[in-house]
Amino acid sequence: MGGQMNRITSIFTAPAVCDDSVRLDHDLRNRRRMVFKTQGGRSILLDMPRAVHLRDGEALLLDDGSVVRVDAAPEPLIDITAPSLPALIRIAWHLGNRHLPTQLLGSSLRIRHDHVIADMVTGLGGTCEPIMAAFDPEGGAYAEGNGGHHDHHHDDDATDSGTADPHPHPHHHEHHHG
Repeated sequence: MGGQMNRITSIFTAPAVCDDSVRLDHDLRNRRRMVFKTQGGRSILLDMPRAVHLRDGEALLLDDGSVVRVDAAPEPLIDITAPSLPALIRIAWHLGNRHLPTQLLGSSLRIRHDHVIADMVTGLGGTCEPIMAAFDPEGGAYAEGNGGHHDHHHDDDATDSGTADPHPHPHHHEHHHG
């Protein structure tokens, strides 16, 4: 292996057995260009024409034919519940109005840990439970392929240093509020 860096050539559903794995939080799983260090100590290069969203359990095919599994790293989050569906929908509206990345889990919502937002949710009648878990929020109505998984755009120029920024990155799209 030495000091050679392998390039990621494609992303697909992981097979049962992979050669290595890479553990990444949500921010690091949303990149266009980045060098990752695998659990086995290899450096691998992601260099795509557009930002991609790597999902937990996907596989990265490298130019040497090896396969690296993506493992979503747990991060500090808040699970939000409400006493009724209308209350949960109201909370979801307030989160969306603030453009907060939100994971929809059916009877609950999941956001990054933020005590100010937790206070707002509590004020709206919701309950907040701090947890450590993988974060995989919705791509949003303005993401290309809405629901598709390799087209979520972020301005990555300021974040390719490898340091995870806990705050949302600027999005480049128009909003039409009616």
